[in-house]
This record gives sequence, C-alpha cells and structure tokens, in this order.
Amino acid sequence: MSAEKKDRVVCTMFALLLAGGLLLCFFMPKNRYSESERRMLSTMPALSAENVWRGRFMADFEGYAADTFPFRATFRRIKALTALHIFSRQDNNGLYVWDGFISSMEYPMNEASLAHAAGRFRAICEKHLTQENKVYFSVIPDKNCFLAEESGRLSMDYHEFESRMKDLTDFAEYIPISDLLDRDDYYRTDTHWRQERIGDVADRLAQAMGASLSQDYEVHTLKQDFYGVYHGQAALPLKPDELRYMTNESMENCRVYDWQNGREIPVYDLDKAAGRDPYEMFLSGSLSLLTIDNPGAETDRKLVIFRDSFGSAIAPLLIEGYSRITLADIRYIHPDYLTQFIDFENCDVLFLYSTLVLNHSDTLK
Repeated sequence: MSAEKKDRVVCTMFALLLAGGLLLCFFMPKNRYSESERRMLSTMPALSAENVWRGRFMADFEGYAADTFPFRATFRRIKALTALHIFSRQDNNGLYVWDGFISSMEYPMNEASLAHAAGRFRAICEKHLTQENKVYFSVIPDKNCFLAEESGRLSMDYHEFESRMKDLTDFAEYIPISDLLDRDDYYRTDTHWRQERIGDVADRLAQAMGASLSQDYEVHTLKQDFYGVYHGQAALPLKPDELRYMTNESMENCRVYDWQNGREIPVYDLDKAAGRDPYEMFLSGSLSLLTIDNPGAETDRKLVIFRDSFGSAIAPLLIEGYSRITLADIRYIHPDYLTQFIDFENCDVLFLYSTLVLNHSDTLK
C-alpha cells in the first residue's frame, strides 16, 4: 500500500472515530444521577442569547459534556489507574489508596474554619443554655490521621488540631477519643467509622458525661456488600466492606422521631442499607433533627448531641444511658429554630464533630 493510501485510511478511520463519538454523545441515554459518585450530573444548559453573551452557556456546557461523555465510568477508572500506577501520583482528585484503604488528603489545617465552628458552638451555648447545662466537646479524627504517616501523604498536625479546638471551645469540657481509634476502626472505602468497633469510644463519652453503658450488644452483619463514598469517587477496583450494626434491648425498645419529615423511623433502616448510600441505615442518614426516647431507661437524664454524619452510628450506643437523646445537625437546621423542638432544661450537651466538618465549617449554619 502506498503512503498516500495509508494516509487516506488513517484520516478516514480518524474521521469515523470522531463521527462515532459525536453520534454516541447525542444519542446514548443520559443519566441524571451518578451512582458511583453519589451526585446529580449536569444537565444541558439553556441556549439563549444572554447565556452565550455572558459566557455561561459554554461554561455550563463543559460540565455537561464531561458528565455525559460516553463510557464515562470506564474512562474515569482508566484515568485513576494511570495516574496512580503509571505516573506514580500521590493521589487522584485528592484521594489515595494505601494498604487497601481509600482516604482523602485532609490538608492543610484551616484556622479560620476552626474559629468559625467554635464561634457557632459558642453562639448556641449563649443563646440556648444556662449554667445548669453541662457542655462537652469531642473531635473525631478522619481516617487520614492514621494513614498519612505510614503512607507518606500530606497531613495536618492532628494533635495541634485537637489542641486548637480545645482552646477555642473553652466553654465545654473536652473529651479526647483519638487515642482509642486506629485505621481499622474505619471502613476501607468510606469516610465513616465502623459502629461495631467504637463501643469503647461510646463508653468513654458516656463515662465522661456521668452515664453508664453495659456494653452488651449483639452484632449483625448485612448480606450485601458495602461500597462507601470513597469507592465511587476514587473510581478504583477495590474490595467492598462489610456493613455491621449492633443492637441491645434499649435500642430495640426505643422510639425515634424524625422532626424534619414528621414521622417515626427505626434506629436502623435496612431499606436504606440496600440503597444508594448504605451508611444511611444508621438513623436514616443526614436528618436535621431527631429525638430518641428510651422508655426503659433507669434514669431521667437527657442528652442533646450536635453532630455530623459520624454521630448517626454512635448515638444508638449511648441511648442506654439516657431517657432521651436529641440529635441536631446544624448543617441543615438553623440553631435559632431549635427551641421550637428542644427543651434544653437539665440537658447535657455534647458537640461531637469530625475533623472533616470542622476543617470545612462553612456548612454550619
């Protein structure tokens, strides 16, 4: 074959490839939601003279094209494997894999964010609490705290982080828990801690607040595999986790009320365990305000926990020590509305937050 014919063949194949890709972009079904990334995908922007003139159309179209590209999930995986294993990058989109664990490189420490979080907590105390309320604070370290040093990844100084937050929250008694945790207390493919491994954390929190727990639990393992939020974001082929939960008599007899949706819910929603985010089985996920009543409690003590999603797994372990636990997530409800639902009189108050939220506290209202 002559050189001219070869060039024509190459050009023809390239043109067919471009045309095929264009047709796939136009006619392949478009997903509205990414199951792996757990987010809504971009939609086709409205074509108007104003959008084109202001440059919004092309900016939005770029995101739409990236989200609806044919075989996008496959290309995401190829890109992640190439970045980590061929080009030896330390991370892919801020995530890295070490010894079977996926973690984010939480770095650097955001001093302004810590101050903002402490300010929001202080404002709650000043507005809603009195000297009769006992106030406690505890920091939940993220998984990077235990993986960064051995993996050589960037990391905050977590001891400095805790010390800084302790100083900023001098209105509360600090309860340290990081010494009770290690990397195996977290899911390999998710951000959160494993409920079956944090009984000692619940016990320390309870003891520091003057409550007592029997630690008599029955552990249940779900049959389906658990792929956490990091698994989809990393786009890497890793083994799933097992999802376990613990029960005892207090949990089985308690009543949980979801104020956000005006309904009673179970402590463990097994339908959500088979849904998009199985971790939402713990107290039905990210709800703004919950009340857990323990009719069999041997005490009349009450506890209010200001928390993030980590609190969903540990709150059921604490119910044995209280007649009522209220969980408030001020990422979704403004603190000014709390007195419409919560009687703070004679309540203990615990601010329990992960470093992931404290270091990005602009989500707190």
